[in-house]
Amino acid sequence: MVAAGDGSSPAALSQKRAQFAGPGGVKGLLASSYVFLIAVFASLGGFVYGYNQGMFGQILAMPSFANTVHPDSIKNPTIRGFLTAILELGAWLGVLINGITADVFGRKWATVGGVFVFLVGVVVQACAKNADYIFGGRFVTGLGVGTLSMIVPLYNAELSPPELRGALVSLQQLAICFGIMVSYWIGYGTNYIGGTGESQSDAAWLIPVCIQILPALILGVGILYMPESPRWLMTKGRDDECLSVLANLRRKPDSDPGVRLEYLEVKAQHQFERETSIAKFPQHQDGTVMSNIKLGYHEYLSLLTNKSLFKRVCVAVFIMVFQQWSGINAILYYASFIFKDLGLTGNTTSLLAGGVGGILLFLATIPAVLYIDRFGRKPVLITGALGMGISHFIVAGLMGSYSKDWPSHRAAGWVAVVFVWIYEINFGYSWGPGAWVLVSEVFPLGSRAKGISIGGSSNWLNNFAIGQATPDMVAAMGYGTFVFFGLMCVIGAAFVYFLVPETKNLTLEEMDEVFGDEAGNAIEDRNRLMKIYTELGLITSEESSIADEGEKASGSHEHSVVYETGKAAV
Repeated sequence: MVAAGDGSSPAALSQKRAQFAGPGGVKGLLASSYVFLIAVFASLGGFVYGYNQGMFGQILAMPSFANTVHPDSIKNPTIRGFLTAILELGAWLGVLINGITADVFGRKWATVGGVFVFLVGVVVQACAKNADYIFGGRFVTGLGVGTLSMIVPLYNAELSPPELRGALVSLQQLAICFGIMVSYWIGYGTNYIGGTGESQSDAAWLIPVCIQILPALILGVGILYMPESPRWLMTKGRDDECLSVLANLRRKPDSDPGVRLEYLEVKAQHQFERETSIAKFPQHQDGTVMSNIKLGYHEYLSLLTNKSLFKRVCVAVFIMVFQQWSGINAILYYASFIFKDLGLTGNTTSLLAGGVGGILLFLATIPAVLYIDRFGRKPVLITGALGMGISHFIVAGLMGSYSKDWPSHRAAGWVAVVFVWIYEINFGYSWGPGAWVLVSEVFPLGSRAKGISIGGSSNWLNNFAIGQATPDMVAAMGYGTFVFFGLMCVIGAAFVYFLVPETKNLTLEEMDEVFGDEAGNAIEDRNRLMKIYTELGLITSEESSIADEGEKASGSHEHSVVYETGKAAV
């Protein structure tokens, strides 16, 4: 979820930033340990989301859960799919709602609200007497998950210094993978309670469900003791509090030149957003509820009617389509069933295989942030897609050849399992973080928030679709399911190669040119931002008129996460 810098800062301002910038990487995290610890704590939201994502696939395979919900509900692939996918439907709605609540009530209270809704959904599931409880509980839980998936990276980004923003926001992705990994092993352990057959205790599935209450409660209570987002404080006219929070986060006095510079940039960004809205939609600025609704409508509409912006919307939407239809969530949700289909006899063995996959996915995600800025977006996404596609095709070939008699071909079954693990590794280093990187980069400043929300909506809707469709696909197509996912990976690689520009190190103007709008919104946005920088004293009028040719020539642009105009979902 790392986005290219806006490219609108002249060299003079970049030099001023460089004077106060701390080290990056591990040294930077240690030097900014206070902010790092806050980000780690806030990433509990990602852990909760990831744990829930992996946990439900584990308990679906447990006999005690099937007996509670009703065995026929679990055996019916369509119902099983909807039991899983309804959470994504709730998360999609939760993201849209939180886009409003996070701005109205602040990042902290939006987090509290998301945790509360999440807990209500968990309690309903824990009290389940039949499938209806699970349907209702998972939908409500999804509302909370959607909120947390958006608010955590937004909050972390708005607190972090520029040189650490990518690393701190990426904690969300790591936390999600860590939650998935933990859920697999907890499900593997509780599966033994009361036995692994029909005598299995209800505690086998209730414990994994209820455990997620603890980290959610810790997050909901603890976030109240964390600082509020300085950016949100600025939007509410609480400038002094914004400066005070920034100074506290940087562990410096509010008179420190570096703190003052960062404060003025936050102020400039806020003023830019406000003036951009006024310039584009002057008729909807009276502050009434109806005007705000109309303003939002026209801002979204402009993404579809402007040729350059529409191209970017297509990139954001289809990148998320290919990310989801690469098959990742099909494997995460239904790992135990898939591993059984690959010849692993016994529920415990299939759960164990899923746990190993969770570890590999987590480990593969760790180095992603270290090299994606070095190698570029396209090489990483294309390599990952081809690796995933090849893995799918090999698994499909093994299933087609040996699925009728797995007991006699145990080695082939384990080879298939290994290639499912290889698939997860390829996803972990590429499309997991990389899709969000690209979506965050392609939109110009004035349209970035709305553009990212459309990309996020595509992610959740396709997540819902794949959760619903996978059981029926496996039942009807067998090994053809893996062929389908493999083809989607190959098509995704072709899409990136032929239709997606490399966004690494591009300035706003260069991005605008790539998407065929040389005289478009980005140039106007740059001019407006330069005027604001000059008015606030960040740069002189002479500096604002000097083209930043040195920065372009070196390819050394500031890379920052979408933090003040964007609201990303994981």
